[in-house]
Amino acid sequence: MKKLFLILYIFFAVFLYAQQKPTLFLIGDSTMANKENPDKNPEHGWGQILPQLLTTEIAIQNHATNGRSSKSFRAEGRWDKVMKQLKKGDFVIIQFGHNDQKVNDSTRFTNPYTQYRTNLERYVNETRAKGATPILMSSIVRRNFNENGVLLDTHKEYPLVVRMVTNDLKVPFVDMQLLTEQLEISYGPENSKKLHLHYKKDENPYYPQGKDDDTHLSQLGAETIAKLAVNSLKNMKTGLERFIK
Repeated sequence: MKKLFLILYIFFAVFLYAQQKPTLFLIGDSTMANKENPDKNPEHGWGQILPQLLTTEIAIQNHATNGRSSKSFRAEGRWDKVMKQLKKGDFVIIQFGHNDQKVNDSTRFTNPYTQYRTNLERYVNETRAKGATPILMSSIVRRNFNENGVLLDTHKEYPLVVRMVTNDLKVPFVDMQLLTEQLEISYGPENSKKLHLHYKKDENPYYPQGKDDDTHLSQLGAETIAKLAVNSLKNMKTGLERFIK
């Protein structure tokens, strides 16, 4: 009888611990998302690297999805899935912008100063209403060097609006635009291809016809950028720093 009681006690203790364990939710686009077949697929999202950099004391749910904007992520019910689970003590990293620029797609495009800003504010306020901590991040840059070796911005007003929301609502903020801009420049116009998906025909079996992609990340790119994000988070007093290795 005592043995049975002990087993039940351990079971409920483990169950209670699991219920109390905080969760880090990621919402965003393909640059953050988990990718299928990671052993074969050269493309990685920086969010899928985070389990290697955080302790097991926090759960991680990566809801970032290819092609989603701040508008379509909510419209498709993806935010609802997060909200149903979100609890006091959790964290939500919010990083949109790449697909909010899609001016030829009404399901994704948002005006940066109106819809985009409002969407970010809603994510922040709804996260806080649950007792969780929102963390805003600007988009990572694209590899976009001109003929003179100068890295040109492609996101225009969107990162600025993230900063505006950060300032007005006093939200923890990681400037991924700046961090990845510095990264791309440090690698240079040619070497920075290693951070992305550049393959000649038949060079990689996953892309038999070759690939030239300056937006999405290689494993090296994802690992490097994830470390940049975590190093910034480590120096912020959000509570998340307690779970960084």
